Amino acid sequence: MARPALEVADIFRDHGSAWRLANAGHVSLDQMKVMSAIERCRTAALGGHVARCENGACAHTVVSYNSCRNRHCPKCQGAAAQKWLAEREAELLPVSYFHVVYTLPSQLRDVAYQNKRVIYDLLMKAAAETTLAIAADPKRLGARIGITAVLHTWGSALTHHPHVHMIVPGGGLAPVAAGQPKARQDSHCSRWVSSRSNFLLHVNVLARLFRGKFLAMVMDAHVDGQLKFFNSHAGLADKRTFKRFLAPLRRIKWVVYCKEPFAGPKQVLRYLSRYTHRVAISNRRLVAADDGGVSFRWKDYRIEGPGRWKTMTLAPHEFIRRFLMHVLPKGFHRIRHYGLFANGNRAESIAKARELLAVVTPEMKPEAASTPEHDQLRVLPRPCPCCGGRMIVIEVFARGQAPRHKPSPAAIVIRIDTS
Repeated sequence: MARPALEVADIFRDHGSAWRLANAGHVSLDQMKVMSAIERCRTAALGGHVARCENGACAHTVVSYNSCRNRHCPKCQGAAAQKWLAEREAELLPVSYFHVVYTLPSQLRDVAYQNKRVIYDLLMKAAAETTLAIAADPKRLGARIGITAVLHTWGSALTHHPHVHMIVPGGGLAPVAAGQPKARQDSHCSRWVSSRSNFLLHVNVLARLFRGKFLAMVMDAHVDGQLKFFNSHAGLADKRTFKRFLAPLRRIKWVVYCKEPFAGPKQVLRYLSRYTHRVAISNRRLVAADDGGVSFRWKDYRIEGPGRWKTMTLAPHEFIRRFLMHVLPKGFHRIRHYGLFANGNRAESIAKARELLAVVTPEMKPEAASTPEHDQLRVLPRPCPCCGGRMIVIEVFARGQAPRHKPSPAAIVIRIDTS
């Protein structure tokens, strides 16, 4: 796939120094590290390797620079997403999957930005506990379900818009129903309870419980002194003032959305590949950039159809500010698993679900018993773009060093105007 002509890294390299100077003292260490990583990504600053086609008649040579592997870098999430998806593919169940979205009200977004680690954590916990509790209610589904949750903090226009995407299978495990033979009522026995084909849980019920849980959690966090407030929100440090601030939020409707189920497991994986390792904006959405502004495509969700895609232009410093708003605290887990998919019992729960659904557990591919030969370790996974031969690594160079070998010159395309 061809690399986009314009990248976030280009904008950072052109305007990052001036932005740092203009915002000195107001930029976090995490944001500075992200900027530096993206600027250096796939440049000589991080080192790299040189590979040459083993076909002597071709001898096509390429120079490849190392990636920064920062989770906020638009160029470094492809490999991580593919690895993660391969692991999740083995856990898919032959049932409908639903997409549930929990959104934080706009009145709380400034508080969330000043307390990212605490508020984002509470947002994910409240959303997960709400979904698990309503699903376990005998009047609803009456089963213990599994959840894969992903935190997003941005809107399409790079605004601060914290929300949680969830992938939920249409069913779960429940104790054997009363009236079954005594031998079947062992505490370790379970049954699979399926949801309706086009309905999981009522969003109004989810929204009310989510609102109550989150507000209770955030109030407890305030009492425990976990929240900090700055600038115009400094007054919220007072307990009474904070209670009055939260009071109107108890009366408004919070947004919870449950989309129609996916068409099948393949569609679930395709969705996950777009969402799990996504960053605030991809390079492919960038249109143009110069000293006058940065233009990018964004989606207006208020409009249906192709007309929802529009182009927005921001001043370079504003674009950088909006991008860095979405840098997560160090060590924060934005992909989490709950219920049947919780890390502590995931394998056992999925195996039980497969057994009840009469699905054969896919066999794991055995790892190669022998160690690859030294020559094989130096072969790139992609063939030569010119002749299809193997690309052999002939040089590895360290950070800050220039490669001794030069890449093959780009092919010159001659166009003849016959008009």
